Amino acid sequence: MEWTEEAIAKLRSLWAEGLSTAEIGRRLSISKNAVVGKAHRLNLPPRPSPIRRNEGETAAVRPVVPKRVQGATLPPLSASMSAPMPTLRAMLPAVKFSQRATPCCWPIGEPGKPSFHFCNASAVTGKPYCEEHAAVAYVRVRDRREDAA
Repeated sequence: MEWTEEAIAKLRSLWAEGLSTAEIGRRLSISKNAVVGKAHRLNLPPRPSPIRRNEGETAAVRPVVPKRVQGATLPPLSASMSAPMPTLRAMLPAVKFSQRATPCCWPIGEPGKPSFHFCNASAVTGKPYCEEHAAVAYVRVRDRREDAA
């Protein structure tokens, strides 16, 4: 927005009336943030906070924590009192990934429907799609412009 002298004068008068930045913006047909930014650049006096606080309201009172008494420590746990060791599950053998091509990730159908699935044909090396779907997905920019014309 281009700030004319007339718009600046109107902003100053509405600001002095104490209108909210949103209301000033509506009257000047500009955004609230534009009003705030221009008021800041014009060094207009700051507005009081719109958050109303109760007179008696103070910071939250923290509960008093009793002081620690020195020497009042617990005895160390003996072997019989310690927690039992959790049993470990049997280790599964590591899965080896083959060097074969990954499946095509081209979605077929509508997501959320039971018939939705992926193509799963062998993907082209370095691409997530098979040869057929890669031809559809990776169209050269020049070709797209020719199709649009």
